[in-house]
Amino acid sequence: MFPILEKRCLAEGIWLMKIHAPRVAQAALPGQFVIVRADERSERIPLTIADFDAAEGSVVIVTQALGVSTRKICALKAGEALTDLAGPLGHPSEFVQLPPEELRKRHYLFIGGGVGTAPVYPQVKWLHEHGVGADVIIGAKNREMLIYTDEMRAVAENLYIATDDGSEGFKGLVTQLLEKLIAEGRHYDECVAIGPMIMMKFVALTTQKYGLKTTVSLNALMVDGTGMCGACRVTVDGHTRFTCVEGPEFDGHQVDFDEAMRRQEMYRTQEQRAAAIAAEREAGHQCKIGLDK
Repeated sequence: MFPILEKRCLAEGIWLMKIHAPRVAQAALPGQFVIVRADERSERIPLTIADFDAAEGSVVIVTQALGVSTRKICALKAGEALTDLAGPLGHPSEFVQLPPEELRKRHYLFIGGGVGTAPVYPQVKWLHEHGVGADVIIGAKNREMLIYTDEMRAVAENLYIATDDGSEGFKGLVTQLLEKLIAEGRHYDECVAIGPMIMMKFVALTTQKYGLKTTVSLNALMVDGTGMCGACRVTVDGHTRFTCVEGPEFDGHQVDFDEAMRRQEMYRTQEQRAAAIAAEREAGHQCKIGLDK
């Protein structure tokens, strides 16, 4: 069991949890993820680590309540516990392996969309602690759905905000703001984008026009997290890759995003049935919906 040390709401349906997991915290690096289960009957949910503290023995996860299992996670309270938290999994961000003198010559741009803003934070924080400046774009539908703005201001060289409705910062898409910054003369050696698959696709298409290296973090469907089940496979540069053991970060210009988005939709019917069953149970009725039908 993994006790929840802290829980707070970041935006509607988005919850931050600090989890006591000393061994994970001691081994974690930016870019890695964990797989969690709320209870023994829940799905295994992959979540990129949003922060970690080896001295405290804690890791932070940020979850959006979308499906049955993520709603179970978000329903847990501080003082309760997750049944499982496996990790750290996947490869850390490429920049943690670079020599310090080379790293300090580079200028990074990070783009976080929605819940994807949370795993951007430990990467920018790590660079800041190693004397490397990074600009950050945070995108959201509106001001109410923005997360991690205060945390990011503390570690980013420059923070830019884009909202669809213009309620805060730039009015428009993160790709439009990206093009505006480049047009104004901002230079970047690499872009890192984390967020909805569709956002990462269009960020990669935009940066490709400028020859700007782009890394994306793929939060694919996963079951075992060891590369055995094949659920998380993606096509990168024409080759099948497994997100859990070869990712989660890949060259955004080589990812087949259309295929990846189709795979995300594969289990939509099962998820809808599971949601209907959960609603029946919560209402106190005997469920008559069969998952095998």
